[in-house]
Amino acid sequence: MIRATKRQLLSNLPWVVFFGLFFFTPIGFHAKVFFARIFSSSAAPLEATEQRTFSDYSWRLTAIDGEQVDLVDAKDKVVLINFWATWCPPCMAEMPGFEKLYEDYGERVTFVFVAQDTRERVKKYMETSATRLPIFFAAEDVPGMIYSKSIPATYIIDKSGTLVLSKIGVADWNSEKTRVFLDQLLGDSL
Repeated sequence: MIRATKRQLLSNLPWVVFFGLFFFTPIGFHAKVFFARIFSSSAAPLEATEQRTFSDYSWRLTAIDGEQVDLVDAKDKVVLINFWATWCPPCMAEMPGFEKLYEDYGERVTFVFVAQDTRERVKKYMETSATRLPIFFAAEDVPGMIYSKSIPATYIIDKSGTLVLSKIGVADWNSEKTRVFLDQLLGDSL
């Protein structure tokens, strides 16, 4: 039988404390958000051969205030759809970038943030973060073309109804690359 000495046990204690804090406390959650934000990069548009026509605009959503909306109202517009949750560190890492993007493009791009969470947790997040993002809940099944078992998941549909970007995982949505891409979709001159 191998017995650990007191010195060996004490030398392992900082690691036990670190992993305990990282995996089982809010400190770890915030550290995961921080690292996800640092290591995120811009999302790339789909290659032309991977782009598909989005035909499921008739998708009902419920706004955070309870109002029923239909994605069909966004037809012929540039649409950004993001699936997220408050318990998801990569999702939370993306939110500041989305906030800045929404500030600048909210009038010209239809933003749809679909929460995969309870209404209570989302409301609490909205109050503590003072977010102005348009947050919804799916009122019916998510269209197959934009369904993902993983979050965050973000999709961009152009004015002609083509799915031109599909990103599963964290990305820097306030990057210059994303802004140039949106400007191109909107037909803005550079």
